[in-house]
Amino acid sequence: MVTQCVKGNENAMKQFYQHFHGYALSVCIAYTDNQDDAVEIMNDGFLKAFHSLSKQQNIDTLKGWLRRIMVNTAIDHYRRNQHLRNNKPLEKARIYPTKDYGDEYVYAQLSAEEILKQVQQLPAPYRMVFSLYVLEGYSHREIAEKLGIAESTSRSHLSEANNRLRELLTLQAKKNHV
Repeated sequence: MVTQCVKGNENAMKQFYQHFHGYALSVCIAYTDNQDDAVEIMNDGFLKAFHSLSKQQNIDTLKGWLRRIMVNTAIDHYRRNQHLRNNKPLEKARIYPTKDYGDEYVYAQLSAEEILKQVQQLPAPYRMVFSLYVLEGYSHREIAEKLGIAESTSRSHLSEANNRLRELLTLQAKKNHV
């Protein structure tokens, strides 16, 4: 299939897209707050993948290679649309202490889908840093370079993302058990 894609075979490209569609969308959705943007990022990512597929030599690492393309495309999308976002300063996270739930218990009560929905509620800068650090394993230095921000800003955004996510997940868990 890959060889046929490189040759420009439309049926092979369609097969490739259908085979990796779900995986690619799940990667992209972690970097945006809505399905439409995730689909746009995914489709842009597939275009980039088809253009550079001939350079991919190891089929065993195809999935990881595609993931990197999707993540980098999400970063490009974030940078490109950063000026369109509301430029209000990010407010400090409000943390509501919980007496009846510990973090580990709270997170264990939620499905991966519920957690992802809460990640999508984070403001874009927090969501981007959180996803790159937690999901992709980038260092703060790498995140700073990719997003054009200071390392300290990356650390601060991650801390705020964790605080807000803790709050959102706690509220979601309580809502599920009321």
